[in-house]
Amino acid sequence: MTLAAFIVLMLLGMPIAFVLLASTLTFVITSGNYRLFENLPQVIFGSLEVFDLLAIPLFILLGEIMNEGGITRRIITATRAWFAWIPHSIAYVSLTSNLMLASIMGSATAQIAIMSRVMTPELERDGYDKGFAAALTAGAGLLGPIIPPSMVFIIYGVIAQVSIGAMFMGGILPGLLLFILISGLITIMARRARKKGSVDQERTPLWRATRGALLTLSIPIVIVGGIAFGIVTPTESAAAATLMAVVIGALFFQELKWGQLPGVLSRTARNTAIVLFLIVAAKAFGWVLVYNQIPQQVAGLMQGTTESPLVFMLLVFVMLMVVGMVLDGIAALIILVPILLPVAQQSYGIDPIHFGIVTCMTLSLGLLTPPVGAGLYVASAISNVSLPRITKWILPFILAACLVILAVIFNPWLVNVFR
Repeated sequence: MTLAAFIVLMLLGMPIAFVLLASTLTFVITSGNYRLFENLPQVIFGSLEVFDLLAIPLFILLGEIMNEGGITRRIITATRAWFAWIPHSIAYVSLTSNLMLASIMGSATAQIAIMSRVMTPELERDGYDKGFAAALTAGAGLLGPIIPPSMVFIIYGVIAQVSIGAMFMGGILPGLLLFILISGLITIMARRARKKGSVDQERTPLWRATRGALLTLSIPIVIVGGIAFGIVTPTESAAAATLMAVVIGALFFQELKWGQLPGVLSRTARNTAIVLFLIVAAKAFGWVLVYNQIPQQVAGLMQGTTESPLVFMLLVFVMLMVVGMVLDGIAALIILVPILLPVAQQSYGIDPIHFGIVTCMTLSLGLLTPPVGAGLYVASAISNVSLPRITKWILPFILAACLVILAVIFNPWLVNVFR
């Protein structure tokens, strides 16, 4: 009955958080065990009573302050000047700007929204097909959940009770590999996507553009460097980076005004509430699964299927690809990790950091795959490009991400290089 309610509500288009809560209530009511209602508030409160989750609103606030303080614009201006000598430089600017924003913001959807608003018109003005421009921005958004700081890494670390700093460091090399693969795709695709006779726009002088970005580059250095050298925790790095962004935007660039702060804080509160409500709903639904001993059943099924850790990871990869198409990545993470991680650790001896990197990267593909595909819809709406037109160009980027995930599955050492 619970599964039927879940499927019906999903098909009706109800927001995923409400689907999960309604399915939880359906289970409690149909089971007749109303004493479970006594435990539900404790489960919900416990899902949020975690210090590390404080990093989520801080990184969301950091992204908002960067936009209002002119920091994001200066990153893009600088990368345009740096890559001006390369053919199809604007396409590499879009990718590199995404890489730099990914090392600051932590939210892939927010990153895609910002870059779609800024870079898609720039690519179109340089003569590139609008579908390619939107697809490149959305595809480069896959760097967001991999390059630290990553919101999904924070949530996985909380659920799996592993070091969030280790997750951040483990994602650096896979993220750089994806960056290299997408760079190669640009070399192949950009020539075909650009109209004949197009001319590059006039560029900002190199020193002038670099001077404006020097202070901005200190933010990812504080975040990644502080965590890598054990100086700060991920939450502390988020707070320090946010304070730096305020100082840079208000005092040095003088673009962040007091009158903008109410709007910044309002958007931060709204976006944080959306994420945390989803965490609460998914945790409640996951509690129902654990109560029904679903993890034990999955463990028995997996062990009966294979004894090889490699085959297990490949099966998890395929399963998560399918789940990511129909379920929001954060919700899927909260529901599935308590089920799959014990099996991975206890039955197959898989490192939880390695398992976490593969899980988060695979579920992040759901950003670009219908029917959920939040990143795809955001890029489509903001760029004013139809989904079929974006989909035509997005498939190579999804394939590149799959190749990186498979490389991590077959080579677990890739997540240990910077740890």
